[in-house]
Amino acid sequence: VSAAAPAPRTPSAAAAARMEEEEEEDGGRGARGSPAVSGRFVRCLYAVGFLDLFGVSMVVPLMNLHIKSLGASHTVAGIIGSLYGVMQLFSSTFVGCWSDIVGRQYSLLACILLSALGYFLLGTSTTVFLFAISRVPVGIFKHTLSISKALLSDLVLERDRPLVMGRFNAASSVGFILGPVVGGYLAELEGGFYQTSFICASIFLLNGGLVWMLPWSEENTGNRKHHQNEGTNNFSAKANHDLHFKSANNGAMTNNSLFQSPWIQVATVLRKIKGIACSNLWDIFLVRFLMSVAILLYYSNFTLALEERFGVKPLFSGYLISYSSALGVLAGCLLGPITRLYQHNTYRILLHSSTFTCTLILLYASALNIWMVILSSTFLAFSTTIGRTCIIDLELTIGGNEASGTLLGVGQSVTSVGRIIAPLLSGIAQEFSPCGPPSLAVGLALVAILIMNANKQKYCSHGNVNLKNQ
Repeated sequence: VSAAAPAPRTPSAAAAARMEEEEEEDGGRGARGSPAVSGRFVRCLYAVGFLDLFGVSMVVPLMNLHIKSLGASHTVAGIIGSLYGVMQLFSSTFVGCWSDIVGRQYSLLACILLSALGYFLLGTSTTVFLFAISRVPVGIFKHTLSISKALLSDLVLERDRPLVMGRFNAASSVGFILGPVVGGYLAELEGGFYQTSFICASIFLLNGGLVWMLPWSEENTGNRKHHQNEGTNNFSAKANHDLHFKSANNGAMTNNSLFQSPWIQVATVLRKIKGIACSNLWDIFLVRFLMSVAILLYYSNFTLALEERFGVKPLFSGYLISYSSALGVLAGCLLGPITRLYQHNTYRILLHSSTFTCTLILLYASALNIWMVILSSTFLAFSTTIGRTCIIDLELTIGGNEASGTLLGVGQSVTSVGRIIAPLLSGIAQEFSPCGPPSLAVGLALVAILIMNANKQKYCSHGNVNLKNQ
């Protein structure tokens, strides 16, 4: 397709370019000239992510203490604790795919309200059996963050997705930092756990109200009008038009899907999952699995290893982990300048961040003093946050936005498998040395880097994967 030579930049053109840059910074709107409602919509989703992890992190640190106070043994507490992870492993793909079929609005509302029900039941759990029952709806439907990310990928252009995802992760991380502080304070009160659970359920209801009041119809109409009027005289513009026009009409299409027979919805979900399984996305998910296990191995015996190697007390390790979490929030805010520096090449950012992560874990494993550990933890917070955002963006870029919910659900299932396997590998590696788990993590990260290098052409070309169910 031929293209005219670029005209000299006039003052008005320079001002327009400046306005475009400001729009990118204003909430990660992503679409050039998109209506103001897009920016408000995205910022409201940031608030949804913040409230979600704020409420969850209030309760989660107190759960082990509560179930033991109910008379559960360590074994029973461990089984009930693993119940959530097992249900997440199997439900994340199905719920993500379901959100592609019935639409983000209805699936997000359903997940929020059913999660609120789970935390309400947790607040009434006076026996071990009731405690276990309360974990079922949360384990199946607590996929609000994944659906929110899929919705964000529908709303913004591909080149702005890492920036928006990074800000969403940063907002969620702030909630995760503040939640335990509030939960710990409430736990000191009489019946503190029950009060904290009810407050968490109320926060989820508030989140549901926020999602319900989002301008869904205006957002769809605004995107539709904007992208219909957009020029399509080159392939890139045409692709963006098709992508956003599909997202804009998502609400109209899902009204019919919502009232389909449950059996038809299940059959559609299974077809979509089969399409992902039969596609050539295996290397993307393998990279995600290897890097997730590597990072989990790094943290698996962090406190114990520091105590054995350097005589550091657990309190100091806790401060160091909180310090890293705070830096992770900052890293999410810096993704915008980083993606512009790399000219929006997600593959290169992921490759470099993974290499940096591997190097930092190696530095930690071979550290001779605590200052080297602090140094590695400081920069590891940046590399892991950036890498986590970029792997999601690469999944959506290669896999296609039309199945973003399914892709994010499969990715979360892959991470859940890593959470199950990592403790086992860590226990075996610790039999040899306190540095065993991070040393094994270095090897897994190297394998992930080799896989990315072997598939460099596919990542750089950003070719779409043709799913068998399309």
